[in-house]
Amino acid sequence: MLTNLSITNYALIEKLEMEPCAGLNMITGETGAGKSIMLGAVGLLLGNRADNRTLFDETKKCIIEGVFNIQNYGLKLFFQKEELDYEPACIIRREISPSGKSRAFINDTPVRLETLKVLGKILMDVHSQNETLLLGASSYQLSLIDAFAGVNKEREAYVNQFQDFNKTQKKVRILEQEKQQYQQEADYNQFQLEELSGLNLEEGEQDSLEAKEELLNHAEEIKSRASQALDHLENEELGAMQQLGAAQQHFQYLKKFGKNFEDLNQRFNSILIELKDILESLSLEEQEIEVDYEKSEWVRERLSKIYQLQKKHGLQSDKELLELASTLADKVFKGGHLEEELVEQQALLTQSKAQLTKLGENLSKKRRSIFNNFSKEIQSLLGQLGMENAKVEIKRSEVIPNESGIDDIDILFSANKGIQPQPIGQVASGGEFSRLMFAIKYVMADKMALPTLIFDEIDTGISGEIALQMVRMMQQIAEKHQVICISHLPQVAAKGEKHYFVYKDNSALKTISKIKLLNPEERLLEIATMISGSNPSATAFENAKELLNK
Repeated sequence: MLTNLSITNYALIEKLEMEPCAGLNMITGETGAGKSIMLGAVGLLLGNRADNRTLFDETKKCIIEGVFNIQNYGLKLFFQKEELDYEPACIIRREISPSGKSRAFINDTPVRLETLKVLGKILMDVHSQNETLLLGASSYQLSLIDAFAGVNKEREAYVNQFQDFNKTQKKVRILEQEKQQYQQEADYNQFQLEELSGLNLEEGEQDSLEAKEELLNHAEEIKSRASQALDHLENEELGAMQQLGAAQQHFQYLKKFGKNFEDLNQRFNSILIELKDILESLSLEEQEIEVDYEKSEWVRERLSKIYQLQKKHGLQSDKELLELASTLADKVFKGGHLEEELVEQQALLTQSKAQLTKLGENLSKKRRSIFNNFSKEIQSLLGQLGMENAKVEIKRSEVIPNESGIDDIDILFSANKGIQPQPIGQVASGGEFSRLMFAIKYVMADKMALPTLIFDEIDTGISGEIALQMVRMMQQIAEKHQVICISHLPQVAAKGEKHYFVYKDNSALKTISKIKLLNPEERLLEIATMISGSNPSATAFENAKELLNK
């Protein structure tokens, strides 16, 4: 329940604070004093969108904070799931900066508005004048039926199965598309794969072939040059090796005459050894080089095939060709096994649909089983609220399975005898709708486990004994739930455990909305004023005392 509400710098509110009790709280005040503004601030705590145009002082931050006692509501798992600190006294705060930036906090931890909305729906239920549209929505009506029937487990099981069905259905749809695409591309993919596979290409082969082609194309010239180089080195009379051998004898002699000559001798011998190794390698290369026109032609043809496939597929290397072949092989393989996988998934889809149908029918059966009880209970309450001829019916039609089940629900209502019940939004007047909505809230209070209920002028269009009956029912709700009621009727306002008064303060340059908790004397004056207007008569005071003491 809400134990403290603080509003700072919001609309006409400069600073406002209230501490509602656990039972029935009344809020009254003149029209336009700020009661609806308070509801707007509460809406922000529940995750509604913020607007910096609502700032009282546009240069300062707006802060709205609510403290909720949640120790008996079993919310520890929710806090664990959202990675929030759990405290029995939960603090929810919204901040709106002058720039328009909005931030939300739960126990001082920043949270997304979606998280705040989920928690807000658990903590509070706000009835306002625009709830006519909400009650007219099929999804909302269905949630009422489900809460009344107590089918949370059945609905959860159905929703889980529906999600499983959707996943399997999506897999089947994808496989069917892939099958169709494969059938269109199968022959072409197979042809391309055979063309690439027939080449028996190896990674790195292209570079090797290009090097071989270069060598074969210049084989005659290479062999000639190598032979001439060998002749210059090995000629018995003029070859470089003969001359260097003679020089080596002189170095051998000179090394006896000091370290410098010995070092020169070693350096010369190293060069001679390296040169002999070069000579041997060059000789081997010269012997291996052949002028092979057939081999040269084979290399050109193979490279030509590789280049053609690269050009055909827009590729640059043999590695990319091999990757393409692998991709095509995967497609061909998958295509060959696609039908088997599709048949398997279709069988799973059939099973999933059968299970979904079974769970949907079970959920629908339990929903339908309480239609009469729901209608009778609402009609009985409406009778107590002065609508003896009111009639409530539930129209149900079967739809294809969706996330809510196989039922489309429409609550039909008639306030007058002899009038056929029609959809709620089409037939209920303001007062009739208020009583219908209150009857529904009364029935659903325990079933939907709402700790705090806020009624915004739900007594619109009623008076006298009917108003007294409504507030008695509010008192019954308040035995288990916190109730905050904004009212314009003295019969209703007199029955609250706490009575807050909202008023305008025009003493400063700018009008300010304020709220105060009324003491017994102030409360008597407010009830008398609600009865007969400003400057209430002695009779009004007597009537006010009677209402307060009854």
